[in-house]
Amino acid sequence: MQQGFLSKQGFTLSELLVASGIMAFVLAGLLHLFITCIFLNEANRNLSIATVQGQYILEEIKNTNFANFKTGVIDADTYWDWDSAAINSNGLAALNSEAIETSADWVDVGEDRLDISLTVSWRDFGIRQRSLVLRTLITEP
Repeated sequence: MQQGFLSKQGFTLSELLVASGIMAFVLAGLLHLFITCIFLNEANRNLSIATVQGQYILEEIKNTNFANFKTGVIDADTYWDWDSAAINSNGLAALNSEAIETSADWVDVGEDRLDISLTVSWRDFGIRQRSLVLRTLITEP
C-alpha cells in the first residue's frame, strides 16, 4: 500500500512560519516586560534611598538643640543643604546627581514651631529628573 505525499503527518511550512511568528511576538513582549521591570526596580530603589536619606537629615535636624534655631546659630535654610560629596562624607551612598535642599520657616512669629521642608533631587538613569519632598513641623521639646 502506497501512501501519498499529502497523507504524511507533520506541519506544513506555512504552519511553522505562523507558529514562529506568534512565538517571536510573545518573546518580544516578554523581553520588553522584563526590561521595563528592571528599570522600574531601579527607580523604586532610588526612591527608597532618597527617602531614607531625607529621613536621616530630618533626624539630624530633630537632634539639634532647638535654641540654636532661635538664636540663629544654625541656619536651617542652608545648614543641611548637601550635594553628592556631602552625602558621601556622611556615610550615605549618593544617587546620580543628587542634591538635598532644606528650607525652614517659623510658622507664627513668637511661636516655637519651625516648618521644615526638605527636597531630595536626583537623576534616574542619567535622564529623568526626580525629586522627593519631605515636610515636618518641629517644636521646642
